[in-house]
Formats: sequence, structure tokens, C-alpha cells
Amino acid sequence: MRYRLDVVGPSTIDVVRHAGGWLFDRALAGWEVSVLTPDYLDARALRILGAEPVSLDAILDAGGSDRRPHVVAVSADLYALDPRIGPGLRKALGDGGVDVAMWGATWPVDLEGPVDNVEHKLSLAARAFKGKALAAAGVAPNTVTATEAFRTGVLSSRFIGADLVPAG
Repeated sequence: MRYRLDVVGPSTIDVVRHAGGWLFDRALAGWEVSVLTPDYLDARALRILGAEPVSLDAILDAGGSDRRPHVVAVSADLYALDPRIGPGLRKALGDGGVDVAMWGATWPVDLEGPVDNVEHKLSLAARAFKGKALAAAGVAPNTVTATEAFRTGVLSSRFIGADLVPAG
């Protein structure tokens, strides 16, 4: 059994830009990484990172019943814009069996509990592959930074805590 990371974003470009290095490093470590976006058919950039594209609408229409990830990462912007995201994310935070990370400007006020700012330091390989993925998505690859920033409701988790460390 492999660990699973599901990443939910408004577009492939947004996911690659904000979490592409983390996705690559997790895939390289043997995780099954899936990216759920409305534009999932634009898959080249995701495949460069070792992630599997999935239809966000199909998963949400099915109620997410077949998804059992260990970690879910979500765009704060998508959470704010799409009311279908909230119930599943609140359930994941409430049951303690799924860790949640979020990228974006804020952590939604309706998600209770303590919040930690964390970051992932990209491996050299992740930086290179993220640059290639950005180029494949039509974005200038010179925007790759050494870290990616997230917020999480649970830092002590064995799933998130392994490679997301407190931002300082």
C-alpha cells in the first residue's frame, strides 16, 4: 500500500505554481499523487511531476466516496469559490484520519482549530522538474523558488510533518 496525496486546485497551472515541487518530491518518494482540477485534460505538466490528473467535477459529483488519501492539499482560492469543496475538507479535518494542507493567502475562518504556517524545501530535482512543468504549462520557468508555502491544521502528523516544516 502506498501513501496517497490528493491535490485540489482551480487549474493545473495554479497547482504546479504553488505545489509542484512538493508533488514531485512526494511522487519520487513513492507516494501516489493525484491532482484534481477542472482542466485535468491538460495533463502534460502534471505528468512531468509524476502526478496523475483527475477530474475535479467527477470526484465532487460522486461525493468523493472513492477517495481515501492520507493527505489533501487544497487551494484557498478554490475553497472560497466552490462551495462543494468545504464539506469534504471539513470532514477530513474533523475525522483526524486525513491531513490537510492549504496554499493561498489565508486559512478559511470556517475551518476550526489551530493553524500552522509551513513550507516545503524543494529538492534540486524538484526545482528542475517544476521548471519543466511550468514551461509545459506555458509559464516562465524562472519563477521556481527554493520553497513552497502552505498552512496546515495539523503539524505533528506523520504524513505532513515529514517534509513540511514550520515557516520561520
